[in-house]
Amino acid sequence: MKRNLIMMILMIFILAACQTAEVAPVETEAPQADAEAMPAADAEAESAPADGALTYTLAAGETTLSYSVGETFINQNNKFATAVGVTGSVAGTITLDTANPQGAALSTITADVVEFTSDSNRRDNTIRDRFLESTKFPTVTFVPTAITGLPESYAPGDTITFQVTGDTTIRETTLPLTFDVAAKLGNDTLNGQATATFLMSDFGFGPISIGGILDTEDEVSMTLDFMAYP
Repeated sequence: MKRNLIMMILMIFILAACQTAEVAPVETEAPQADAEAMPAADAEAESAPADGALTYTLAAGETTLSYSVGETFINQNNKFATAVGVTGSVAGTITLDTANPQGAALSTITADVVEFTSDSNRRDNTIRDRFLESTKFPTVTFVPTAITGLPESYAPGDTITFQVTGDTTIRETTLPLTFDVAAKLGNDTLNGQATATFLMSDFGFGPISIGGILDTEDEVSMTLDFMAYP
């Protein structure tokens, strides 16, 4: 009986120990920061590639588009003369890169031809109303498609020659024209001249004939004298 009493006391102590025992806490690892969200200390900032190209804008008042065409005055013993008309309303840009001359580019060039002015108001009004019809179609556009003949290199002060081909729209007709260009790059200017010839009949007007007064040739020379600034 004494042995049984001892066994009961031991069982009581064992049960009490189990009830008061503490459960060991479970250790967890601290969350690690996302490696991708934390840039390396020596990472370099991303930057756009260097670009040496410079865009020049045709200067209003210093850039002109002109036409010249031969005309014969029937009422003046077939006197021959050259008619010249000029407009100063020309817009567009030219982009050059002296480090990469072959990368030159032109924007669309536009001209307001209703402003063509010659030495004769009668001629100007006749062209506006009956032939070029510039009162109805006031804008001539040139959309460049190719530039050829550019040099491998050039520097300010050099005069360079090349050709620019593009789609030219006069009235409602669009045809390709090629301009011969001579341009000079200054320290802060770009100036030069571009010329092309075309037949008026190809664009649906001319040659101009005013009965008993004058007849014009069909071929016209178009010249862009330009000054542009960056």
